[in-house]
Amino acid sequence: MHLILQSASETYRDSTKFPEWVDQVSDTYQDLYFSSPSSQCHVSSPKSTTNSTLSQTEDPKFSSPQSPPPRKANATLIMLARNKEIYQAISSVKHMEDRFNRALPSPYPWIFLNEEPFTEEFKERIRDVVSGEVEFGLIPKEHWFQPEDIDEKRAYRGRWELIMKGIIYADSVSYRNMCRFNSGFFYRHELLQKYKWYWRVEPNVKFFCDLDYDPFLFMEDNKKEYGFTITMEEFEPTIRSLWPTVKQFMADHPEYIAPDNAMKFISHNNGDTYNLCHFWSNFEIASLDFYRSEAYTSYFKTLDETGNFYYERWGDAPVHSIAASLFLNKSQIHFFSDVGYRHEPFQHCPQGVENERGKCSCDPDDNYDYTGASCLSRWEDVFR
Repeated sequence: MHLILQSASETYRDSTKFPEWVDQVSDTYQDLYFSSPSSQCHVSSPKSTTNSTLSQTEDPKFSSPQSPPPRKANATLIMLARNKEIYQAISSVKHMEDRFNRALPSPYPWIFLNEEPFTEEFKERIRDVVSGEVEFGLIPKEHWFQPEDIDEKRAYRGRWELIMKGIIYADSVSYRNMCRFNSGFFYRHELLQKYKWYWRVEPNVKFFCDLDYDPFLFMEDNKKEYGFTITMEEFEPTIRSLWPTVKQFMADHPEYIAPDNAMKFISHNNGDTYNLCHFWSNFEIASLDFYRSEAYTSYFKTLDETGNFYYERWGDAPVHSIAASLFLNKSQIHFFSDVGYRHEPFQHCPQGVENERGKCSCDPDDNYDYTGASCLSRWEDVFR
């Protein structure tokens, strides 16, 4: 009827004509819905707004540059542990994961090393608590056990002398194996060859503060090579011949001594004697390239040839610390004052603003920095 009346009556036709703007809108909708298949992909009802956005993102016409992946250092967390230390290891891992690693966009991997194969239980329990990748490695026998050319009778006499003086681990050959391994072999393990940085973590340690930055990237960006949290003096009877050996090495290889070194930290008389100060090596964030260097390789070879890791009880802490103090410029060594850390019976607890920023759970008054045999003040003297 509408069509008949429009044809028969001009008056009716004029009174029922759509305004011009309606034709324009109609043309627009025609273009939106029927112009091309690709146009149809980008028009949707309000219920499918999310799908529309995804479609635009996928279409090259709407794509924007992708954000680069989060920056990450070529680094690993490493722990030397035995199967029987499973719960101590889990505790340390949980502390590290909760305070630092788990919050990263891409967590750092873990490496666990043992002189005997890890049990399936150990591996499964560790996998349950780490947030990233994890590898388990067996230490080669030649890197761990007392070498055959060590005179066991002489080594036994050395152990007995320390027992009589009440020195901790005086009678332990296993402890000596560990110190020698950490001094000259851990960085040679096949699992570490792909990495440039490591953070040493031991069973049954505690981390008290949240880290809102990446210590590995801090080291890399600021040209640091070795980082510590606690310093102290070594037991002199355990390293009687260490410094004379080091002095001879320095005389034979002056080319390895850094021009702006930290000799002042380890000696009060420009190297004539050793003041026993060292960085407590159960916590270390450091460059593996430092240990792979010609200087350190030659240095450890000289130390190892004396046999005094067994005839005395040379620890990896003074061995590492002396090397870092001599072969690195002092600016390449960093005190991580903001990392709350405990290895029984000592701890470093950040002070003031650092304690608050890290949401630390340690008591600031329980802090080894300037007490007992701490060497932190001597480290600060290096920069005065």
